[in-house]
Amino acid sequence: MNPSPERAEFVRRWTREIIRTSYVPLARSDIESFLAGHLDALLSAPDTDAVAAAAGELGERLVRVHFTNPAALERTLWMLGDQLPEPLDGQPTGPVRSPLVLGSVAAGYAGQLREQTLDEQEVIKRAVLQARDSAEEALRASEARFRAVFTSSALGIAIVALDGTVEEVNSPLERIFESVCEAVVGRRVFDLVDRKWLPELAENVAALAAGDVDRFQAETRCSGPDGAHIWTRLSASLVRDSDGEPDYQVVLYEDITQRHMLEEQFRRQATLDPLTGLANRTQLKTTLDQALDPTHPGRRVGLCYFDLDGFKAINDSLGHPIGDELLRAVAQRLQVMVLAEDGLAARMGGDEFVVLLKDSRGAARLVELVEQLLAAITEPVSIRGHQLTASASVGVVETAVTDTGPDELLSDADITLYRAKNDGRAQWALFDPEHNAAARRRFRLSASMPSALDDEELYIEYRPVEYVGSGNLVGVEAHVRWDHPELGELDAADFLELAEETGMITRLGIWALERVCAHAAHWRERFGDRSPMAAVGLSARQLHDPELVGDMRRILRETGLPADKLVIGVPEAALFDQHGDPVDALEIFDEMGLRLAVYDFGRDTREAARLRSLPLRAVRLSGGFLDSFAAPDGPDPLDEHLVRSLVGTAELLGLPVIANSVHTKQQANRLHRLGVHGVVGPCTGGLASAMEIEAAIIDSGLR
Repeated sequence: MNPSPERAEFVRRWTREIIRTSYVPLARSDIESFLAGHLDALLSAPDTDAVAAAAGELGERLVRVHFTNPAALERTLWMLGDQLPEPLDGQPTGPVRSPLVLGSVAAGYAGQLREQTLDEQEVIKRAVLQARDSAEEALRASEARFRAVFTSSALGIAIVALDGTVEEVNSPLERIFESVCEAVVGRRVFDLVDRKWLPELAENVAALAAGDVDRFQAETRCSGPDGAHIWTRLSASLVRDSDGEPDYQVVLYEDITQRHMLEEQFRRQATLDPLTGLANRTQLKTTLDQALDPTHPGRRVGLCYFDLDGFKAINDSLGHPIGDELLRAVAQRLQVMVLAEDGLAARMGGDEFVVLLKDSRGAARLVELVEQLLAAITEPVSIRGHQLTASASVGVVETAVTDTGPDELLSDADITLYRAKNDGRAQWALFDPEHNAAARRRFRLSASMPSALDDEELYIEYRPVEYVGSGNLVGVEAHVRWDHPELGELDAADFLELAEETGMITRLGIWALERVCAHAAHWRERFGDRSPMAAVGLSARQLHDPELVGDMRRILRETGLPADKLVIGVPEAALFDQHGDPVDALEIFDEMGLRLAVYDFGRDTREAARLRSLPLRAVRLSGGFLDSFAAPDGPDPLDEHLVRSLVGTAELLGLPVIANSVHTKQQANRLHRLGVHGVVGPCTGGLASAMEIEAAIIDSGLR
């Protein structure tokens, strides 16, 4: 199959980039076919390991066809990393452009070039031996061959005495070290390496001179007067005399500076955040593993999780370029102060940063550093004419390394951070096991709630609502329960607030309406007018769901439940929108025939007058002021006055009153004398299943 025009053009560009870097015995068309084949292999590889293997093969083949100039490798990496279209012929090219794959190309190239170097080294060594051991005529021929290799080789070659003194060099070697010294001959090989690499080189040269080994290889660095580094791969071979004793050394130097710089660039890309220059997640993970190594008893670690306050508003109002500059400014301030403490500053992504301190000196010192960092962050910064002031919230964890792990430490700091954010801007919070255990429990519930609906772990139970005077069952109040596989039975109070925060309340509310209406329809079918009304509470978020009315119509239609058999309980605070107007769904529900009740009636007495305009059918009282009515000596006078006032307000509105959380019959009777019509709570019975409610309806009919 012929390649697409886009792919063919890329291969032609690639060929143009590398064809003049080296002499290769191939025509341009052959080079294009060679590169096209390897491009196909990279793009068609089924997984990351296969792509990396194909990349290594490409690097090796470049050397085999004599693309030995490092410029060929550099331009190949540039073409694959920066110029390869995304996608190409409908195939994703992201895996090919990754640092891992580009590094495999470089590694394959380096490995094959090293093998070629060893082959050349053997040729040179044989030539030297023949030159020294042959007769004069043979010596001249051998020396000619040696000189040909010596002068034409792309590698630097040095003839070195056993003590390390350089006796003769070729031109490539002089070019390699021309920025270090004017003349290499007469110097010692030890002068051509930095101090850090000197002990290893001295040991290897001594072993070679003693005849203990015949060759060695090493990578060394040499720094010039201007501070520039020269990286070389050194391959040394021992030449013995006719008696087999060490005579001198032949040392080959390969300039791998460009390759080393590329490898360093790949390493930086893999471990540093490109925007801020701080450590990234990968580097943080590596350093964190080292920090948690219990190298000595009592070792401790400190970790601080930073989140900038209000950063999204800056991005949205001033634009991402200014936001990026602010992130860089904050990162620089963190870096300067954290390095002074021998710590690590890392960017986790977005506007989140982590500061890690190995060998922490205690929570007090860590908190002192956090306060200094917060002060530095809040210093104004001028960006493109805007005077900006940042602030951050911080979660702080300081602990013994034996008491934690990397994932647990980050999780503890993250949870503590959000506790700090709840306390307000520019705050820090110190890790507290009890708070974090509660937060972890909430996270576990949040994560498992969607599957709980699918796995039928949630169920509905009811609490009976009775008229006080007659004791008749007039309604049931629905309560969602959760049979959690790990935490056991959970009441609605344990997870409904979390469902409201995460948005799961909408799906959960529709599920509850479907179950309750199905139960109530069954009771209606069996008991007719004696069936109780079913009450379901809705939150403010549910009332504003645009799909609520449509879902309500569907549920009533599918279950066949008459609308007047369903009571919708609404918190008083949710009756009106932000403009002070009644929520639209209330009027629609009334037109459908649903009964509306106000929960938590009386929380804001200023709203009472506005309730007149709403199509309400009942109010429910809840609160601690009802508890004293169960006391043996009677209610507290203030509580009694409050209940009397609320009941009076409800009577003026023409609404019956239901009291919630009523525990005893005596409490119910005292409330009844003040005008309360119905009660719900322990005094009417515990939570009951739909079948138990059905039995209670039968029982009430027999009395």
